[in-house]
Amino acid sequence: MTNPAYDREHDYLEVYQEVTRHISMLHDPQQVMELVVSRLPDLLEVDAATIRLLDDSTNSFVIGAAHGLSEEYLARQTIDTQKVMAELRSGQPIASSTLVFPCDMDSSISVKREGIKSALSLPILYREKVIGLLRLLTRVERDYTRSEISFAMSLAEQVGIALSNSRLFQEQQNQLTFFKELRTISRLVNSTLDLDQILKSIVDKMPRIMKVKGCTIRLVDPATNRLELAAASGLSRNYLSRGSIRKEDSIFTALKGEPVAIYDATSDPRVKYHAEITEEGIKSILAIPIKNELEVIGVLRLLCDTHRTFTPGEINFAVTAAEEGGNAIQKARTYRKITLLFNQIEEHERFLQTIMDSLWLNVLVLDPNKHVVMANRMFLDNQDLSETDLLGKSYDAISPWPESTRNNEPVDQVLNTAAPVAILEKIETEEGTSWFERHLTPIVSDEGNIEFIIEAVRDITDQRLLEMEKMEKMKLQGVIEMAGTAAHQLNSPLFAALGTAQLLADDLTDQQSRDDLDLIIRNLKQIAELTREMTIVTGFESSEYVGETRLVKIKTANQED
Repeated sequence: MTNPAYDREHDYLEVYQEVTRHISMLHDPQQVMELVVSRLPDLLEVDAATIRLLDDSTNSFVIGAAHGLSEEYLARQTIDTQKVMAELRSGQPIASSTLVFPCDMDSSISVKREGIKSALSLPILYREKVIGLLRLLTRVERDYTRSEISFAMSLAEQVGIALSNSRLFQEQQNQLTFFKELRTISRLVNSTLDLDQILKSIVDKMPRIMKVKGCTIRLVDPATNRLELAAASGLSRNYLSRGSIRKEDSIFTALKGEPVAIYDATSDPRVKYHAEITEEGIKSILAIPIKNELEVIGVLRLLCDTHRTFTPGEINFAVTAAEEGGNAIQKARTYRKITLLFNQIEEHERFLQTIMDSLWLNVLVLDPNKHVVMANRMFLDNQDLSETDLLGKSYDAISPWPESTRNNEPVDQVLNTAAPVAILEKIETEEGTSWFERHLTPIVSDEGNIEFIIEAVRDITDQRLLEMEKMEKMKLQGVIEMAGTAAHQLNSPLFAALGTAQLLADDLTDQQSRDDLDLIIRNLKQIAELTREMTIVTGFESSEYVGETRLVKIKTANQED
């Protein structure tokens, strides 16, 4: 005679062995869950089964796998009553032969539409910790015996062990993969200082490594302190342009330095734009802070097109990769700033050089060690030098001034006094005398140290010659005016003496006296002619006489003609 209890136990054992056998063959946690929910309904004569996993980030249970149920039912907000959920969290199984509808109205409607009448809810334990829920559902009312509950609980424990073992195995495999990929990412992002190339490398690599749909990087703009999209892959333009996400709770948390895992992105309140997320086909999101050594500089987001619970190993890898990228991004930003600064300096130098080259002056710029750091085109042309010949050379080696002019060198005066110096240089060459006006001006830092000395030299030879010519003309004008005055003063007594001599000549009878008087008259006439010439003087020539005395030869207008 057949023993029903024995037969049932035998059936349970076969089911148990079949489930455990299949579980032992799988290492992917998702495959384990899919196997369990697909096999148990037939084996235990129920209509549907679900596995929900505990999401530590939200302390809620999210769908891991399901069989025999609609999407509307699975998407409901409330799983069961608070009392049932409290019992499950404490590790106790709950059998509900007549399902009490949850108090949430939307959830109640979903349960009614699905036609669920009874449920056996079992905590999935691992090392006495609840890591998920296994629920067996029927569309008819059903009572569960103690042995059925014990058997289902044993299966749930096996599921917990299988999930943990498969997770551990997958984590080990992932760690090896992640380690290799992290080296690859590190090598890529540190092989260049091009910021755009670094960002592209990260968003292109991470989806393949993490097996997700897409990746975005948003960086904090230092100028505005706002989060701006910097790079993306695997996502549509419409989704990327949906609007700002800086007010999302997940972003706030990530910017505080904590990773955020979102299982159901289509309804989770920590993200916005649920309609756009649904349209894009995104189910889960992992947001990771991008840090450098000092602060959070952005957020990296991984977006999945399937529901996914990210493991600690995956999160740690993403955090490490983001930190590696963050340091590379900061270096690239710094390099970009330095490059921009150098470009600005070069532009300023070109502008300054253009100004210097346009000056009709010889310009040299020296450092405090008297080395040439800049020279304008006029100086180079006048000295027949190139910049290569000049820059970096000692001032003493290239100074155009003869040794005889270097006593009390003006450059040393400026270095010693930090005050500008102006001097006039006269140089005698085979070609003649040249005159130069030198101005040496120190450039002083805020601390009072001399940073540069600018020497500007102007050739004033033509100016000096003009001044000397002007001086000669002034001297000539003085001589002319003096000669005219002297001639005017001499004319009155001269003509009086000449008239008197002529009258005396008429009265003299002695020939000798007449001859002497004629000589006097002739000399007086010569003096009169000289005074006349003095009134029309136009120039003079001087010649050496005796000692320091010089003779002056007057030029008149008649002589010039």
